[in-house]
This record gives sequence, C-alpha cells and structure tokens, in this order.
Amino acid sequence: MQRVRDAVGFLATAALRRIDEELPWYRNLSKKDRSYVGLVAQAGITSFVTWFENPSGAPSDVNAMFAAAPRELTRSISLQHTLQLVRAIVDVVEHNADRLAEPGHERDVREAVLRYSREVAFSAADVYARSAEQRGAWDARLEALAVDAIVRGDTGDVVRSRVAALGWSGQGQALVIVGSSRARFTEEASAELRRAAARTTANVLVGIHDDRVIVVLGATSPDDDLLAIATTAATKFVDVASIVIGPMVDSVSDAPASCAAAMAGLSSIAAWPHAPSPVLADDLLPERVLTGDRAAAATLVEQAYEPLKESTGAVLETLSSYLGTGRSLEAAARNLYVHPNTVRYRLKKVAELTGWDPLDARESFVLQIALALGHLADAAK
Repeated sequence: MQRVRDAVGFLATAALRRIDEELPWYRNLSKKDRSYVGLVAQAGITSFVTWFENPSGAPSDVNAMFAAAPRELTRSISLQHTLQLVRAIVDVVEHNADRLAEPGHERDVREAVLRYSREVAFSAADVYARSAEQRGAWDARLEALAVDAIVRGDTGDVVRSRVAALGWSGQGQALVIVGSSRARFTEEASAELRRAAARTTANVLVGIHDDRVIVVLGATSPDDDLLAIATTAATKFVDVASIVIGPMVDSVSDAPASCAAAMAGLSSIAAWPHAPSPVLADDLLPERVLTGDRAAAATLVEQAYEPLKESTGAVLETLSSYLGTGRSLEAAARNLYVHPNTVRYRLKKVAELTGWDPLDARESFVLQIALALGHLADAAK
C-alpha cells in the first residue's frame, strides 16, 4: 500500500504525458480544459488508491473524480474521448504494475485496476447520460416555445432566434404540417411522430397541442423537394387521422403563414369528406372560405378571378355561363351563341390561366367559389 501511495504523483504525470502523446484532440483543448482533465486524472488515481486500501466492497467514491471538473466540460469532451482518457490512464497503471506491487503481487494490482476502471467507465457514462437528459429536457422546452411562436403568428427575429437555439441550419424554404388525432397523443405516439419526422430532414420541429401535432420542416439545401419530403413524412405519421400540409414559404421566419393556412385547412377539412390524406392547405381553399378564412378568399380572388377578369376573349363570361348552366358545354354554347368547341377552347384557357380545370368536378367547384368571391368584391367597390 505504501508503494502505491508513493506512486500517485508519478502515475498522474505519466498518464498526462501518455494522453498528450496519443490523443490529438487533447492537445487542441484550451489550457483551462486541459487543466480540468489533469484534475480528473489526479482525482481518479487518488480515488483508486483510497479504494485499493479496502477493495472488499464496490468503489463508492468513483463519482468524486468527476466532481473536480465543471459540468460544462462534457461539451468540450465527448463520452468517447472520456473513455479514451480512462483507457490511457489504465494502460499507464498496468504498465507500471511491477513498480507498484511487491514481486508476486503484480496480478493483484492489475485486477484491481481493471475492476476500478470498469466502475470509472460506468460512472463516466452516468455523468454524460445525466447531462444529455438535461440538455434533452431543455431542448424540448425550446422546441415547444419555437412551435408556439409559429402557431401564435410571431415572425422575424422571434422565430429565427428560437429555431437557431435548436440548431436549425436551413436557410431555404420551409412549411408546416398539421394533423389531428381522435384522442390526445400519448408519450409513445409523440415519440414515434418525432422519430418519423426526424428521419425525413435534419431541420424539423415537432409540437404536440392536445390532439393536434404541428410539424415544421425546413430544406437543408436549395435542391430539396420540400413538398415531397413533407408528403413522405406525413404518410409515416401513425395515429393521425387528418393531415394538412401548409404552403411553402421562403424561410422559417415566414413559417407562421404556412401554419395559419394549415390550421385553417384542418378546421375546415370536414366539409370535404373525400379529401385525401395528406391534403394541401391550398386544395382546401373553398372549404376554408366557408369557415371565414379571409386569406383563402383573397388567394382565390387573386389566383382565379383576377386572371380571368383581365384576360381577353370572353373567358370569364364563358366560365360563368358554363357553371351557371349546370356545367353543360352545349347549354353554355347556346347561351353564348357560339359552337361547343369554342366553349371547350375557352375552358381550356381557364385552366391555363388559373391552374384549375373547369371540366373537373372538384376544380370547377373551386372556380365557382372564386367567381362568387370576385363578384362580391367587385360589387363592394
């Protein structure tokens, strides 16, 4: 025991020399962090000597060696690096077993070192596990605050600062997915949603609001097809009955606009019983209008009514007649005193101008709502 006590200083110096020679990342640490590593090594060897005096029980003061360094050190040194440190120190002690032990007792020293190093490794893992849990809990709170800011409609620096704190690296487009469940999400369901979303892109936020889930996705590069990524992610959401994908926006700072559209779509999706899942918020514009969504009304007027109103060739009049005569080409042709092929040509022009085909039952309904909104807007002027 006296030989082991006398070797403490020598072992600590030899261990730090070995660490400096074999671990390049150690040399890149700041002087402050290197000094903390030295304290940990010294405390570890001293703790081993204390335990070695009475090795009958399990080491009870292993955690004390990590108390010599601040918890912030876990951000500079990973768990893998910590285990490399432990291995280097153990090698040094084993290598000097002949110097520590009386002749014939070298094996006892080596076995004691191996047993103690196992406890040190478990203790290191425990330190990092607690640190990870604290960071995870803090990140979860930050994520909830970021999603709440987007739901509330905060824009600009508020959203940017909160997502930046979570490591959001996307500089491109973003969108929001909103889904609902028939019951409140359980912890297991919430965790599965987060895993499914995280597998699609690196830039993702997930918020659970009672029976609703809000997922914010961001492109990691300009080449990302964010809509395809969102559709893929949505198909993997289990226990989510209705899913609405908001429109793409230029950046995460504008995500509140995408979220508002998706939330409005989710509130009105019941008006379209045969809506696909997932469904785009822009495909629910008529239903959103019926629930009082002014943004949807403005979008329909801007994208459908105004282009038709500004076009030439009686396109708007033809569409109005077609819709007003029960969607009959022949009846519209008689009403306009033109050939049915002329009506068909003009309706094709409607599809080119607006993106909605009046010959499709669903899309003709969208156009009919757009015309009604446009006529009301003109009458109010």
